[in-house]
Amino acid sequence: MLELRNVNYSYGPSQVIHDLSFNLEGGEFLCVLGPNGCGKTTLLKNILGLLSPSSGSILIDGEDIRYLPLTRLAQIMGYIPQAHTPPFPFKVFDVVLMGRTSYISSLAVPGKEDERIALESLEELNISHLKDKIYTKISGGERQLVLIARALAQQPKILIMDEPTSSLDFGKQHLVLEHMRHLSQKGISILMVTHDPDQAFFCAHKVVLMKKGRLLDIGTPEETIIEKSMKDMYDIDVKINGMKLPDNRTIRVCIPVPKPSKLVKCRIPLNSFRGGSKLG
Repeated sequence: MLELRNVNYSYGPSQVIHDLSFNLEGGEFLCVLGPNGCGKTTLLKNILGLLSPSSGSILIDGEDIRYLPLTRLAQIMGYIPQAHTPPFPFKVFDVVLMGRTSYISSLAVPGKEDERIALESLEELNISHLKDKIYTKISGGERQLVLIARALAQQPKILIMDEPTSSLDFGKQHLVLEHMRHLSQKGISILMVTHDPDQAFFCAHKVVLMKKGRLLDIGTPEETIIEKSMKDMYDIDVKINGMKLPDNRTIRVCIPVPKPSKLVKCRIPLNSFRGGSKLG
């Protein structure tokens, strides 16, 4: 469905993405991992059509996205940012209804069919009870689910997510990931940028590892997220352990290995602390 062929991108003389190639199939959940500054956000902007590759091509169902109208791209791909707070206190339902923009002409207003789809998107995520609440006054986890509902209202084939759980607490992170995994099981393709290898273990079918704008590795989480690759990308020692769940499934977790602490010898004479002496 989505295919990158030898994609390169430069900001002026500085090349950020180098000869990147991979594909995302229908219903596949793909996670992109890599250190800060490796080009992940630039990659997403190229896929979304906000930037155009210096060379190479990005295809959807065999069509180069450079030749697709922006309204058509918006109907194919939904985007979920890290966080979003609008300047006006819209109701949750109105925020979700904005996902129908690409289907409505510039002089028209949302119709009954658009409202029905917006309501179904809220129901899909079990947040219909929020529809009349003010978006700016609900919790961060609820706002993130509303953004997913807005993207679903676009009826996309592909969901693009840029660290969608970065500002959420542990429980809300898991809730969002559960919903995203469920959507991929229903046939929506998902591409998610994350810094957390455990999230990739939890929900990804395929993982892309990036370093300095280049493809370091691609494959299943078990093939790519290994102790050596984590050391190469993040310069940190880790241990990959398997944990058995109550239903007898085994899930892998990535655990950082603390570096041995180096004790610093105190060179100040102990008698300096006696009799109320002050240190200079």
